[in-house]
Amino acid sequence: MNDTDNRYMKLALALSARGLGKTAPNPAVGCVIVQNGRIVGRGVTAIGGRPHAEIMALSQAGPAARGADVYVTLEPCCHHGHSPPCTDALVDAGVARVIVATQDPNPQVNGAGIAQLRGANVDVSVGVGDEQARRVNAGFFSVINQARPSVTLKLAASLDGRIATASGESKWITRADARRRVHAMRARHDAVMIGGGTARADDPGLTVRAMGMAPQPARVVLSRRLDLPLQSQLASTAQAVPVLIFHGQDAAPELVSAWQGLGAILHLVPTDASQRLSPKACLEILAKSGITRVLCEGGGALAASLLAADLVDELHLFTAGLAIGADGRPLLADLGVNRLGDAPNLSLQSHQSIGNDLLSIWRRPAPDVSIS
Repeated sequence: MNDTDNRYMKLALALSARGLGKTAPNPAVGCVIVQNGRIVGRGVTAIGGRPHAEIMALSQAGPAARGADVYVTLEPCCHHGHSPPCTDALVDAGVARVIVATQDPNPQVNGAGIAQLRGANVDVSVGVGDEQARRVNAGFFSVINQARPSVTLKLAASLDGRIATASGESKWITRADARRRVHAMRARHDAVMIGGGTARADDPGLTVRAMGMAPQPARVVLSRRLDLPLQSQLASTAQAVPVLIFHGQDAAPELVSAWQGLGAILHLVPTDASQRLSPKACLEILAKSGITRVLCEGGGALAASLLAADLVDELHLFTAGLAIGADGRPLLADLGVNRLGDAPNLSLQSHQSIGNDLLSIWRRPAPDVSIS
């Protein structure tokens, strides 16, 4: 590892981040090809997951790839899927060296890609930018290691931790700069998730606006009784942008038929002891649907349910400079915490001003993603 390797890998990682929200179920990978100190090819996983980043970069480099150094943020694939292995393409191109940020946890790869390259006399280094590469593709790693997408919980509250007035008014607690940031967050996720209460109270569209975004993230709603307004933004756009609704056994059959007729995808899931839909079961279904990254935008009951089940990987808390008072609606519903030692515990990663609001980012302890 040297400064040159670090510099080019940082560029590859920056490229990979551009693919977030566009490549699921595949990871967002970045690749940079360098020949004699000059970048001759760069690529990021294409929309929909293919072509892969290595193929994009090799296509740009052409003959200049022979004898070059290749910086890639995830171990190149070595199996035949919808496209030939990237390892074959790298070997055929005659590259001299491949610098891999982190190993692919996919059982079909999991070190075999590295072994194939080395077997073809390609010099392979692993670990440059490992932590950041895992962070960028946390959703991909989570689906493989935990059978669920990664979850980012977004909350917006007043100085005194309220998300709405006593009458339910909540638009807008934060200001325009913070709302633009939320749209950028949506664009980096495969799905945006809310609870039924938020769907009823706010009639949200949950799309990414003013960014030329394509594709849009799927919209996900958890509503045990499926008592959602049929005259709503979600209902009227369900055929244009996917709407997935999770409901319980007590949903009225006529509502199930109505939402299916509008184009929504419905899933029946079990409830827990508190008669709430199991968030874990919902996330597992989303993972099987090809979703790797979920942004949860509330409300308080769903946020509490996710935190209580230890399913929040990252929390983005926007705090606005206003006070609502004790009669306002709290940030979170009941968590059932009687001892501080039992409270969900997150670590502060950063905080910054977003216009007149404050954004603090918190993370849960990283799961064990060791590869055998």
